[in-house]
Amino acid sequence: MSTRNNSSEELSRELEAFLLCPTPAAWLKWALQNQTLLLIDHANCEKKAASNAMGLMYRHVAYTDLLIKMSQLAREELLHFEQVVGLMAGRGIVYQRIGPSRYAAGLREHMRTDKREEILTDSLIVGAIVEARSCERFAKLAPLLDKELGKFYLSLLRSEARHYKDYLTLAAKYTAEDITSRVQHFLAVEKQLIESEDDEFRFHSGVPVRAGSSQHTEPA
Repeated sequence: MSTRNNSSEELSRELEAFLLCPTPAAWLKWALQNQTLLLIDHANCEKKAASNAMGLMYRHVAYTDLLIKMSQLAREELLHFEQVVGLMAGRGIVYQRIGPSRYAAGLREHMRTDKREEILTDSLIVGAIVEARSCERFAKLAPLLDKELGKFYLSLLRSEARHYKDYLTLAAKYTAEDITSRVQHFLAVEKQLIESEDDEFRFHSGVPVRAGSSQHTEPA
């Protein structure tokens, strides 16, 4: 127990050092008020992460390390998707289609589009930041949720942390440029997205327009 807790704390500190802001307390409160949506959108995020990894594999067939890492990542994300859907079924929650948050699109808006190498670099950096934020939110949510869900979220930390590191490693490997400035650019964009207001709750949404307002909570 203590070993896992220590590992989780170390990961949390590492993520806090990487990301430019923590998840706001207002979002955590919002998540607890919308646990059905939390799980549905979490499942969507896992499925989308697998799809993004496979997309990189199809577009960049000459990069062996990328193919191997993204294949592993896609398998793990699909396993997580299955696990989330299973948890939902056990709670009587029906998986359904919901619209995405503005988070991923907001990051992609800042990607370069002219050169193939730059597109790949930015895609990998964005992937790293999304995985890092997901991991950070799992760690923040885990102690606030019921025992089953909290334990599950803690179990995801190690793989999600590895994913963000793999993305960053690949981003640095397949370009001649120093990626530091690009990483910091996207982190600044991400900070703005996380700290600004959203009127719909999603796993990667910002803070609620009115934290705790009845229009953002699930019916009792």
